[in-house]
Amino acid sequence: MKASYLTQEGIRAFIRQALQEDVADGDHSSLASIPESAQNQAKLLVKDRGVLAGVELAWKIFHEVDPTLRLEVFLQDGAQINHGDVAFTVHGNARSILTAERLVLNCMQRMSGIATYTQSLAKLIEGTGAKLLDTRKTTPNFRMMEKWAVLIGGGLNHRFGLFDMIMLKDNHVDYAGGIKQAIEATHRYLEKLGKPLKIEVETRNLDEVRQALETGGIDRIMLDNFEVPLLREAVELIGGRFETEASGGITEETIRAVAETGVNYISVGALTHSNRSLDLSLKAFK
Repeated sequence: MKASYLTQEGIRAFIRQALQEDVADGDHSSLASIPESAQNQAKLLVKDRGVLAGVELAWKIFHEVDPTLRLEVFLQDGAQINHGDVAFTVHGNARSILTAERLVLNCMQRMSGIATYTQSLAKLIEGTGAKLLDTRKTTPNFRMMEKWAVLIGGGLNHRFGLFDMIMLKDNHVDYAGGIKQAIEATHRYLEKLGKPLKIEVETRNLDEVRQALETGGIDRIMLDNFEVPLLREAVELIGGRFETEASGGITEETIRAVAETGVNYISVGALTHSNRSLDLSLKAFK
């Protein structure tokens, strides 16, 4: 089952906007050099190792460019890929294949890199009970695809945007005058609007954790930039009364130790902002 944000309308709107950016009034290179009736085929060639992501999106891009294009898919989203693999072939009008090529590759290379890195971190915390989350540190107008790639790689999505969950970060707390004031103001706001949004509050030290516990009325406590011994102490202090989330500066070297403190979630912004795209290409063949 896909996430609620992956709607047909939303995906199609993204594709149309991306094609407008890239194609505008025409793919003049293809229009100039390729006969209108020319038929051809191409293969999605893997030149890297990792996790494949974006196959379903690629089909939708090709179909948006030209509904008569046909795909033969050999590897699905989430498949382990190696250099030399062919993920799919596309057949049909040569101009249409060339027009769709770069958007397909840009999306799939980026998404596959995210899925690959997500899977590598998820494997590092296997067996601990902790779940890996992404963040809102995404590329503007590409968030849907980046978060989709996290799911393909075995991670979980945090909130999609500012609208679907309350997260009281450090600046919210400081502007509101403290943990208690921020939480209480949030409850008044949600009651007035009748919005049943979950509430998470960020804490920066054990004193703020205690303030969050005393105030209550929340769903999750974020433990931001806590060193592992302090993180373990905070988890014990919370004692399962609320969900816990570790965040801030977590790396491949530290994530296992963080997970072993007993936190429920670990959020890593690097899933979407600091990964390497995989090398893929679309090659014509006879």
